Amino acid sequence: MKKTTVYIGMSLLLLQLPVNAGSWWDKGEELLGEVVSGDTAKATSSPSAIASGLSVEDISAGLKDALKVGTENVVSQLGKPEGFNLDENIHIPLPAEIEKIKKLLDSVGMGSMLAELETQLNRGAEAATPKAKELFLTAIKEMSIEDAKKIYNGPEDSATNYFREKMSGPLGDEMRPVIESSLNDVGAVKTYDAILSQYKTIPFVPDLKANLTEHAVNKGMDGIFYYLAKEEAAIRKDPVKQTTALLKKVFGQ
Repeated sequence: MKKTTVYIGMSLLLLQLPVNAGSWWDKGEELLGEVVSGDTAKATSSPSAIASGLSVEDISAGLKDALKVGTENVVSQLGKPEGFNLDENIHIPLPAEIEKIKKLLDSVGMGSMLAELETQLNRGAEAATPKAKELFLTAIKEMSIEDAKKIYNGPEDSATNYFREKMSGPLGDEMRPVIESSLNDVGAVKTYDAILSQYKTIPFVPDLKANLTEHAVNKGMDGIFYYLAKEEAAIRKDPVKQTTALLKKVFGQ
């Protein structure tokens, strides 16, 4: 049996423990204590016996493996055609500056151009999302044992908040050039310029300034973290989903 499988099994077992059993982390140390203390009698009769040789560091590694699976699922889901565009939860709308004058633009026949621009913004985010994968994997790799402990004992979005705090800057930097290039490729910049050109012909209207790239970057990151929080909550609430047989095999339950 691969050691990674044991890591994932351990992390999921800890995450499913009820609150009255003590903190996940403390319970994990209790389970492992029988083995690392050398108490053979307890170890051979305990569900943790099969996990013999695991350490507190191994528990941390188990959490990291579980988070890797979750983040890879999110990137795979969103980084494909229609990943953002057809998902009402994270669909990227037009920038607020354009939304404010949308009725006016519709009234002068630019409705179809606005719809096209909105779709193109979502296409940009979809193209850039795969860039998040390596950043997540790096952040997970650099997670300390203390970080892991806080995540175990924190609310159901602790890992997501950890990633948001640690990664927002670098993630935006990675996504920005991809989105900028994609918006050019799919014609979003051209569409916006055409809208702006026609808009300026309307008398007595204020200047229109919208940063398409920054809007798509920020909304794209929001979408990633939105689904990452859902993945994390699912791990905590239903950790044995589709793996019950495997956990029984690993922990002898």
